[in-house]
Amino acid sequence: MQPSAASSGSPSAPSYDERLTAPRSWWLIAALAALSGGLVLLPLGPVPMLAGLIGAGALAAAAVSSYGSARVRVVAGSLVAGDARIPVSALGEAEVLDAEEARAWRSYKADPRAFMLLRSYVPTAVRVMVTDLEDPTPYVYVSTRDPRALVAALDAVRA
Repeated sequence: MQPSAASSGSPSAPSYDERLTAPRSWWLIAALAALSGGLVLLPLGPVPMLAGLIGAGALAAAAVSSYGSARVRVVAGSLVAGDARIPVSALGEAEVLDAEEARAWRSYKADPRAFMLLRSYVPTAVRVMVTDLEDPTPYVYVSTRDPRALVAALDAVRA
């Protein structure tokens, strides 16, 4: 996580920037998957075993890396969450969600129409109401390790 203050007066300088990386334990699981790939092909000889180790390791590493590469940014008057770019002018109040509230909003309180960038390994989040009347999305749910900084960045863009 790297929340950052905009160091220049440029409107494109991010006022908040965070990468939701996968936890270290997931990389251990990827290493174990690579080992399993090698062990499955061990009876065929050392070369197939090595190919299985490398192939399974590459696939597991790619899966963990792609899932853990989501970024949350506030840049150029927009909230960028993963692939979504939402103008701050279309957003209402942002609400900081602690671990318990975040769990509730990603489970039984969740609206299926909401945009959610959630990562189960990040306990806290921010929920921002969508005020655009033409958008059927009621709110945006974004997992973040520093929800107060994200809300402050959104408020700074609005001001």
